[in-house]
Amino acid sequence: MKANPYQQLFDDQMNRFLEVGKTTYKERVSKLRKLKNALEYEYRQPLREALFSDFGKPFLETDLTEIYPILAEIKHIERHLRDWMRPKKVGNPLPMIGSRSYIEYESKGVCLILSPWNFPVNLTFDPLVSAIAAGNCCILKPSESTPATSQVMSEIVSALFDPSEITLVQGEVETAKALLELPFHHIFFTGSPAVGKHIMEAASRHLSSVTLELGGKSPAFVDETASMETTAKRLAWGKCLNAGQICVAPDYVLVTAKAKDALVQALENQLKSFFPQGASSSASYARIINTAHHRRLQDYLKSAVSQGAKILYGGGYSEENHFFEPTLIENVPEDAALLQEEIFGPVLPMVIVKDVDEAVDYINRKPRPLALYTFSKNKGAIRKLSANTRAGTACINHNVIHLSNNHLPFGGINNSGIGKAHGHHGFLAFSNERATVRQYTASSVDLLMPPYSDLKQRMMDATLRWFK
Repeated sequence: MKANPYQQLFDDQMNRFLEVGKTTYKERVSKLRKLKNALEYEYRQPLREALFSDFGKPFLETDLTEIYPILAEIKHIERHLRDWMRPKKVGNPLPMIGSRSYIEYESKGVCLILSPWNFPVNLTFDPLVSAIAAGNCCILKPSESTPATSQVMSEIVSALFDPSEITLVQGEVETAKALLELPFHHIFFTGSPAVGKHIMEAASRHLSSVTLELGGKSPAFVDETASMETTAKRLAWGKCLNAGQICVAPDYVLVTAKAKDALVQALENQLKSFFPQGASSSASYARIINTAHHRRLQDYLKSAVSQGAKILYGGGYSEENHFFEPTLIENVPEDAALLQEEIFGPVLPMVIVKDVDEAVDYINRKPRPLALYTFSKNKGAIRKLSANTRAGTACINHNVIHLSNNHLPFGGINNSGIGKAHGHHGFLAFSNERATVRQYTASSVDLLMPPYSDLKQRMMDATLRWFK
């Protein structure tokens, strides 16, 4: 059998994980501060240029969606990590009198972080920050679709960390497959549900724990009580950010018949306001990552139109420079790819519904989404949509922004993900919560050990009666 090319890297980290797991609050925060300073100062501009080279990401979007979230996460952890690391005392039941029970937070060990191309810096370093906070060793594997950015991240990691603790490897799909052959203690993957199934299958061979940050079709519901101007501004921003290549972008809009015309007009006005000279010539609009994804979007759009869908706005594209115009489309058949597959691009289907009840039924026919967005001033409709659906995350009268709150857990449910990330929830994802009991005095349980007798049975009966 051919030797695994990453076996030595893995073995080096296996030899160190217990040592790293014993690091103090100060030692862990020192590592995080080094990463924070590198991103904020020395490598901010190289990362901006790399992301622009990879897929035309505007510098401001890089600052907002790639650099800022990591700096905010580190700052949040600096404030709270000391408390998170402390053992937490818990109560004892009556039979355990004379003992103390508590939860210890220990590192999981050697972790694998597989990150995607759409937010390569954020989605590589955010889980790394959590892993460092919890005291783990890590091997990072970013996407091969953003080579310039991966190279800069590799330089950052090699400059800041000992490879026997944290290292980054680059490569194609075969690299990820080789890494997944190794018995990692935890795997953190961000990507599509389809690939997530393969990751979970690979993890099962070693019973590795997993955090799967997946995607799916995140719906937005809009009724006639919503402010159309504000709703359109926020939806247009959420859909155009990173050219729609974001797992929590609104994937389709369920709009009441009474609100549809006003919303479409407001969206058209907003898109023209965002890109006065057109998105194709705007420095505020990214490009599609590569030709394969561009053609996928072309196929989705052409197929929908051939099935009777109507483009309300946009629809233009250029394969040569991977440009795809923000596009509004209606009358899309429910079995069309635009309403079956995650779009991951700037195309927004409009689906007319009678009311919130019909919206609930529509959402519940689909796999559970990563995010659910409600735009309404009707408290009853908001409550009904929330109570009668399931989603990993939600926003009311906004979209996407919930990712920026480090106090909130982020993650999906079932098809849209397993496990949570960010802040304390990220720390817990990379920690083993060890249950510990320390006996200080004689134990009542000692009195009930064999050989059993009538007296011991009466004692047991009395204990059971206590619970009545």
